[in-house]
Amino acid sequence: MKVLYISLAVFITDQLSKLAVKGFSIPFLNFNWEGMHYGQSIDVLGKFFRITYVENPGMAFGFEVGVIQKLFLSLFTLVAAVAIFYYLYRSKDDGLALRVGLALILGGALGNLIDRTFYGVIFDYAPLFYGKVVDFLQFEFWDFTLFGHTYETWPIFNIADSAVSVGVGVILVFHREKKHELADSDEITSDDKTNHSPQPDILENDENSNKEKISV
Repeated sequence: MKVLYISLAVFITDQLSKLAVKGFSIPFLNFNWEGMHYGQSIDVLGKFFRITYVENPGMAFGFEVGVIQKLFLSLFTLVAAVAIFYYLYRSKDDGLALRVGLALILGGALGNLIDRTFYGVIFDYAPLFYGKVVDFLQFEFWDFTLFGHTYETWPIFNIADSAVSVGVGVILVFHREKKHELADSDEITSDDKTNHSPQPDILENDENSNKEKISV
């Protein structure tokens, strides 16, 4: 249950960072935060790492989808988030790596789900479930081609995307190692049982010895 605090931390950090980049206002407090202009870029570590404000109408890391696919993606993310939350709430005996990984995925999924579901309505540019995801983390790498599209820079992403990616990595690496450890432990236990079980030859010799004593 405590791993859900990880999900909460990811979710809050993701949303605060997006609002800081995009800008927002609270009318009844007479507060207005301008944020960045769309397409504006701020150098953090030279040209290698920059804060660049863009909005993604599709999936993580800038992958575009159609209108129907976008609605399906939003609904699927909602169902998956509920399922992961229920699993984390109910499971306490599973490995820590699995629960931490799922908590990171849950926080990231909820972060981007808020954008897709409510940002269009909140910022008055699209109906429910058709909002755009705010991205701003940009790293410069070598050119590469993925799914037929050539990228001159790594796709701009956000904290939610990072959490999902790290969560998947944690599950694949550490949870897999845990399974190997359990398998090795079961194998050792099985060997110990085999070594401590009576051997047929020894039993036969004991029976013959007993028969000789009776004959005498």
